[in-house]
Amino acid sequence: MNDYTIPAATRIGHIHLKVSDLQKSLDFYQGLLGFELVTMYGQDAAFISAGGYHHHIGLNTWQSKGGKPAPKNTAGLFHTAILLPTRRDLAVLLKRLIDAKYPLTGAADHGVSEALYLDDPDENGVELYWDRPREKWPMNPDGSIQMYTRQLDVEGLLAEI
Repeated sequence: MNDYTIPAATRIGHIHLKVSDLQKSLDFYQGLLGFELVTMYGQDAAFISAGGYHHHIGLNTWQSKGGKPAPKNTAGLFHTAILLPTRRDLAVLLKRLIDAKYPLTGAADHGVSEALYLDDPDENGVELYWDRPREKWPMNPDGSIQMYTRQLDVEGLLAEI
C-alpha cells in the first residue's frame, strides 16, 4: 500500500436509506427530527436536509416497499450519526423525543461528544450527537484521544433549554 491519507477536509455528504414506508420515514426524519423536505423523486423517494442543502438524507422504497427491517446480527449499517452544532440543539431534540414518547435505545457521554441513540421506523440505528470543542477532548498521555462510554447527564443536558 502507499502512504496516501485522505484530505482532512473530506466529509461524508449524505446517506441514502432503503425504507419500507416513505411516509413513516418522513414522519420520523422530517416531523420528529426536524429535517426539511427538499424534493420528492416521484412517489417512492424523498430528499431531506438541514438548512437547504440538496440532501443530507435520501429515503427510498425502490427495492424495499413493505419490507422488513434487516436482522440486527447481519452485516450492514450500524447507525447514521447526525452531528448537531451545539449541546442546546441536542437538548431540544431530546425534549422533542421525550414529548413524543419516542423510545431511546441509549444515551452516552463519550468524552469527545454526548449522544442519544434511537431507531428509525425501519430499525435503522440513529445517533444524534454534538461534539465538545476539540480543546476539551480527553487525551491520553501519548496524545491520542481518550474516548469512553459513560452515563449521559440527561438533567444537565435538558437544563440547556
